[in-house]
Amino acid sequence: MSFTITVRQGPARLATRLPQLARSSLRTPAPIRAFHQPATKPSTFFTSRATIASQTLRATPKNVFTQSRAYNQQTSQAVDQGSLMRRLLMGGAIFGGTVVAINAVFNRETREDGGMPAFERSYLNSTFLHTGLGIGIIGLTARQMVQTGFVYRLMVSSPWAVAIGGLALSFGTMIGTRAIDPDNYVPKYALWTAFNATQAAFIAPLIAFAPGALIARAGLYTVAMMGSISFVGATAKQEKYMYIGGPLLAGAALVAVSGFAPLILPATAVRTLAFTENIWLYGGLAVFGGFTLYDVQKILYHARMAERGIIKKDPVNESISLELDFLNIFIRMVQILMLQQNRRK
Repeated sequence: MSFTITVRQGPARLATRLPQLARSSLRTPAPIRAFHQPATKPSTFFTSRATIASQTLRATPKNVFTQSRAYNQQTSQAVDQGSLMRRLLMGGAIFGGTVVAINAVFNRETREDGGMPAFERSYLNSTFLHTGLGIGIIGLTARQMVQTGFVYRLMVSSPWAVAIGGLALSFGTMIGTRAIDPDNYVPKYALWTAFNATQAAFIAPLIAFAPGALIARAGLYTVAMMGSISFVGATAKQEKYMYIGGPLLAGAALVAVSGFAPLILPATAVRTLAFTENIWLYGGLAVFGGFTLYDVQKILYHARMAERGIIKKDPVNESISLELDFLNIFIRMVQILMLQQNRRK
């Protein structure tokens, strides 16, 4: 019988072999897992739908979202083009309906001479051409004043000095333009251009703070309003609306007084200030719309006088009145649209 005697190693012996054991354990090729990696692949049988959806979104390539975003942009562009076309058609329908309605109400008695003679038509077209050129000069000059910062320098300076000086320059250049003989082209057109520059300085602060889309809408509404009224004045009976000059001057004085109301009345008079503001806006639209009708008939009257040789043909002087009508209507259109925009907010 043989016996095997196993002698256990003592603590001292184990202590001497610890470095060898540690070295052998480091040589082992067993993989080391990170804490976030699971040991085995989990089963997806009992996985919730939210987890599956999140994993699906992670696996989806990025170009799918890029393609969907591009598709949405194309759809929005198509919708914008459709809405723009709809607005243009609606604006054209409103303009045509306005012309027909105003012509039916205010122009029941047409011209007795069978239509506008060639000389009157030529004189009216020349006046409208100068009016369009003047409005273009005013718009371009006002835009240049905003871009160069000239408007901001005017606003930070003395407001009363700028207002009084601007009015003096405006009246001075207007009176000088009207006084110069139409045969002196250079000084007449130079003063006319200076008059347009002074008007641009007046409307430049409004253009600086109003959005571009709102300015475009106000210009479109102003052209539609003046175009319809001018059509009525041109096709109406001769000198039919020449009598309204006096009442229109009285209405213009009332509108001007209502414009100075915020400088005189206290801020606590809310209802009175609101009433004067309505007079300034809507009463001004009515007054200067009437002035457009009156000025068109006055232009045709001057055309008949120029044809007879009583006065000289001067479309520059005639265009100044239409420019002032346009600017007064345009400013009120911008203010009305800005008020509507603020109420929607």
